Amino acid sequence: MVGLGNPGADYEGTRHNVGFAVARRLCDRTGAKPHETTRTYASWAAEGLVVLTPLTFMNRSGEALVHFGERHGLVPEDVLVVVDDVYLPLGALRLRARGGDGGHNGLFSIQESLGTDAYARLRIGVGRGDEAQGLADHVLSGFAPEEGGALAAALDLACDASLVWAREGVTKAMNRFNAAARVERDNAPEGER
Repeated sequence: MVGLGNPGADYEGTRHNVGFAVARRLCDRTGAKPHETTRTYASWAAEGLVVLTPLTFMNRSGEALVHFGERHGLVPEDVLVVVDDVYLPLGALRLRARGGDGGHNGLFSIQESLGTDAYARLRIGVGRGDEAQGLADHVLSGFAPEEGGALAAALDLACDASLVWAREGVTKAMNRFNAAARVERDNAPEGER
């Protein structure tokens, strides 16, 4: 599992770093132990799972996966990338077995570096916010206090989805978590769908 974000205290807690937040929670939940830190990534290992966070900036995330692959081998189909998505409402999840980058610089870097889109990706909605605000400013901003509950629930659900992906495969994880997201959306009040 690869949680995307930007390294450094300036980016801690920003919308762009939800992948890092999921990686930390997943390590806490599984008791993952430090595995390896290099110039391009930090990793932790639990039984049957390696959690990796790139130490490059978002738009160079692919370098970390290539470096890990050179050291340990990497099969793209065995990778799950967890990433923020401004086009999903805050807290929404979308899991796919493969696909395009959707304009996300981290996914673009990974696809360009690996030469394939055949890796799973779990997108976590961070909302678009004020349309007048630039997209870069929005993703590099923190969450408002009133967003804390939805964010915490999404991070926990993303950990659940990551574990199902690791233990049972991408198809079962998609069926379970994408279906749950559809039911939640369909049951939302008319104006929140």
